[in-house]
Amino acid sequence: MMATYDLEEQEQLAELKTWWQQYGNRVTSIVLALALGVAAWQGWHWWQQQQSLQASVVYSGLQQAAGQKDARRVKELAGELIEKYSGTSYAGMGALIAARVQVDQGDLKNARVQLAWAADHANDAGLRALARLRLATVLLDEKAYDEALKQLAVEPAAPFAARYADVRGDIYVAQGKPAEAVKSYDDALAKIDAAAKAGEVSRHKAYRELVQTKRDALEATQ
Repeated sequence: MMATYDLEEQEQLAELKTWWQQYGNRVTSIVLALALGVAAWQGWHWWQQQQSLQASVVYSGLQQAAGQKDARRVKELAGELIEKYSGTSYAGMGALIAARVQVDQGDLKNARVQLAWAADHANDAGLRALARLRLATVLLDEKAYDEALKQLAVEPAAPFAARYADVRGDIYVAQGKPAEAVKSYDDALAKIDAAAKAGEVSRHKAYRELVQTKRDALEATQ
């Protein structure tokens, strides 16, 4: 009986050797590729963490500079975030803060640059939508009405839908197009009402009253 088991083991070993000769290199390659893939993923994850950590330090400095109304420093740090850490959320947030500071300083040209970058490159859809909205208001102030409307041509996420329609109404008012403005304000009111049904009504009451006032005042002049 023992001899039978030895023979069976020898046959199994022979089969295993034959299989390994045929497929061993392929198995080794697959295992190596998997190991390299895991190592690469871990390395990429670590790199992203380091990027985010370093970007957070720069962003913290930018916030401090913004609080101190140091426009020059804000611009420098926003540029550093975009240049070195564009793949992080901090770059988009930094661009928005820098634009706000520049608008407060009357530097609309550089504010446009920051907002345009965030509108195209921020890695968060909400940040991109907010950047387009703020860029449209800056362009409205500069009387670049067609460019402002282009920024609002993209359908935004639900939280921004009413504001997009509202600002479109403001642009049409500035263009002397009251009918289009009324339609945009009506659209904004409908979106505010829809949002109110999904959440707390009181959060939307004051904003609704503002849009309604603009709409009624415009209609009264027609």
